[in-house]
Amino acid sequence: MVFKISFDKLKQSLSKTKSGLVEKIAHLVGQHRQLDQKLLAELEEILIQADVGVATSEKILAGLKAKVAQESIQDSEEVMKLLQEEIREILSRGSIEFPSSPGNKLQVILMVGVNGTGKTTSIGKLAFHYKQAGKKVLIAACDTFRAAAVDQLAIWARRAEAEFVKSQPEADPAAVAYDAVRSALARNLDVVIIDTAGRLHTKVNLMEELKKIKRVIAKADPNFPQEILIVLDATTGQNALSQVRLFQEAVEPTGLILTKLDGTAKGGIIIAIADQLKVPVRYVGLGEGIEDWEEFRPQQFVEALFE
Repeated sequence: MVFKISFDKLKQSLSKTKSGLVEKIAHLVGQHRQLDQKLLAELEEILIQADVGVATSEKILAGLKAKVAQESIQDSEEVMKLLQEEIREILSRGSIEFPSSPGNKLQVILMVGVNGTGKTTSIGKLAFHYKQAGKKVLIAACDTFRAAAVDQLAIWARRAEAEFVKSQPEADPAAVAYDAVRSALARNLDVVIIDTAGRLHTKVNLMEELKKIKRVIAKADPNFPQEILIVLDATTGQNALSQVRLFQEAVEPTGLILTKLDGTAKGGIIIAIADQLKVPVRYVGLGEGIEDWEEFRPQQFVEALFE
């Protein structure tokens, strides 16, 4: 299941990141004839400023230096090629295939994230993604304490032509999730996408609520949910790493959705995430439209960034 977003669309969405990373490196290379220590030090600074992060930047530079020594490279123009190779290797290690349910088994996806990351929009896009593949999709609104959140999710469900369920205000979110899964099983639906309240990752009681939702869903089937996806805002840069780590402690997420990639110069965070975390990037958001959404593919990402 892949969205048919053009390569040009991806390039356009990465334009700010390209300006803050690739174009700066190209300018740097143009100022140095030799691949020397000064060039490498300035290259590391550019990587860090683009939210690749200190640890990952150091790893990229170490790999680059090893190749330079191994191949006796002295020409500064080789830096761009070597850098592409290093980034591609890191992204490929952090990417795995999106798992699918065996046979006709129901796919249950739990969506988590902090406030303001674009989780509601991502749920609508993901539902549309499955609908385009011919799946019968149900969206369950389990943020039972914010009526506005439920109303917004209902709008996206209509756009995606997905079924939608909600409960009475202030109902137990775990009970709502369980009822939605049982209903989907009884009606032979294909996918249930469960929304949860946007939460500050530092709030212990809200993280405990997530754990409860996960436990209760598993009562319907021990394999549920098959997917727990964290929605991250690309504009937050390195803060996204701390968010993921705390969600990992609570619910062991299986994948990431990176939103607002088209509106930030901090797209280098994808490289840091792939390098430092064990959670693969599944999708990237490239705009506000329901089709502005792309399965993350490392090769395509690197090509769009450097071309």
